[in-house]
Amino acid sequence: MRIGQDTAEDLAASATIWLAGDPEIAGGFLSATGLAPEDLAQVAGDRGFLLAVLDYLLQRDDWVLAFARDQGIDPALPMLARQVLAGRAGMNWT
Repeated sequence: MRIGQDTAEDLAASATIWLAGDPEIAGGFLSATGLAPEDLAQVAGDRGFLLAVLDYLLQRDDWVLAFARDQGIDPALPMLARQVLAGRAGMNWT
């Protein structure tokens, strides 16, 4: 399965909205990143921010499965989107 840059960005944006919909998850994300809620509008389209959202989502299988179920997508797509957004810098050979 392959996805393009636009699809990866769209999926990460959807993940941002999904995370924001759960106060506990959103609070944890903000705490982990050091961002304040008012910062989100400025960084929302930034590749680093989108990677951070996907990295946070991918920490827990239950979150990935819930997100995939809510979006009607394959649970493998968030990891694929993360790989696309990271590009060559995100390759891990271990």
